[in-house]
Amino acid sequence: MNWYGIKAIYIHEMERFRRTLFQSLASPIITTSLYFVVFGSAIGSRITEIDGINYGSYIVPGMIMLTILTQSISNASFAFYFPRFTNTIYEILAAPLSSFEIVLGFVGAAASKSLIIGCVIILTANFFVDVRIDHPLLMMFFLILTSITFALFGFIIGMYAEGFEGLQIIPILIITPLVFFRRKFLLY
Repeated sequence: MNWYGIKAIYIHEMERFRRTLFQSLASPIITTSLYFVVFGSAIGSRITEIDGINYGSYIVPGMIMLTILTQSISNASFAFYFPRFTNTIYEILAAPLSSFEIVLGFVGAAASKSLIIGCVIILTANFFVDVRIDHPLLMMFFLILTSITFALFGFIIGMYAEGFEGLQIIPILIITPLVFFRRKFLLY
């Protein structure tokens, strides 16, 4: 196993995340704040508690998982597609790395970015509602599992995408309707 190669891909991708830190973190913070302002005032005034939990606190886990899911897909798909678009993928393919090591580097970085953004969502939610984590180890297990699974899915999307539009076909046509489908059943 070429740990230096995996580390190089991982550090390169995390450095790209650092360069666009404001863009990467501003969007989830604004989205989380808008969820609390819009849904908190519109629905929260009608639904005060769900099974003894404040409505605002009730939607926090869903917002965290939704953000991690979408960020994992988009980070991994863009991270792999962009070198293909700029024809710099040949540098990675010419390196003494196996396919598994390349996937491990890209997926590890995408999952790490998603977990960082998930932690930012938790911190942002604390400004609006009381967030209590009863099972932190179980929560971390599911966050890591979700981020890795959907980063792998995003990597596959990035591999087969023919253009920038192709990066968004699966998330828009499959993931977004499933999110709204799930919410329909939670509200009734």
